[in-house]
Amino acid sequence: MEGYKQEFIEFMLDSGVLKFGEFTLKSGRKSPFFMNAGAYVTGSQLQKLGEYYARAIHDCYGLDFDVLFGPAYKGIPLSVATTMAISRLYGVDVRYCSNRKEAKDHGDTGILLGSGLSDGDRVMIIEDVTTSGKSMEETVPILRAQADVRIKGLMVSLNRMEQGKAKKSALSEIRETYGFPTNAIVTMADVIEHLSTHPYSGKMILEGGLKDALKSYYDQYGADEYREIYAKLF
Repeated sequence: MEGYKQEFIEFMLDSGVLKFGEFTLKSGRKSPFFMNAGAYVTGSQLQKLGEYYARAIHDCYGLDFDVLFGPAYKGIPLSVATTMAISRLYGVDVRYCSNRKEAKDHGDTGILLGSGLSDGDRVMIIEDVTTSGKSMEETVPILRAQADVRIKGLMVSLNRMEQGKAKKSALSEIRETYGFPTNAIVTMADVIEHLSTHPYSGKMILEGGLKDALKSYYDQYGADEYREIYAKLF
């Protein structure tokens, strides 16, 4: 695993974004972990977060795109921080763009914030995490209603590796439904592997009951394409 991915896992823990315990998700599932990107609240956190996204996008897709689109609301600071990081790290200027929940009819009119979209624009989508893929049902039509754009891919921070609407992961379903690639900075397999072999704050946090809870969760809700990975982890 690349060094920056290991750093990112500990950064999520340091920031209170990734937590372990007992959580009820919007889907009703009882999960032993929870990720909340809304916990990134300081300038230094957003600067680091943008750099992690920039590195992952560079590694997975390259930088051959024009616009980084972050769906409202959490995607707005993600797109801003990451375009700044891409400029700082790689010397490449891409435009940021987000949507409003409701179109504005005065001043800076329309549904978009930041850059507008033009026919032929190559767009990268950035999100925090996706469990069901529902956000793409809103995002993709918004993009395609503005212009004849080419969606280059989706980058999220964490792949939960669990079933979406079917037995496949949400990222796989998005890829198959919309025809563009999907990736994450890290997967839960990366998280479990790293925290099973490296102490955090002086202790091993994935020992005993927590690791058993994660195994039970993935036995029940794990996406089928990752079954071999789960078997090696647990």
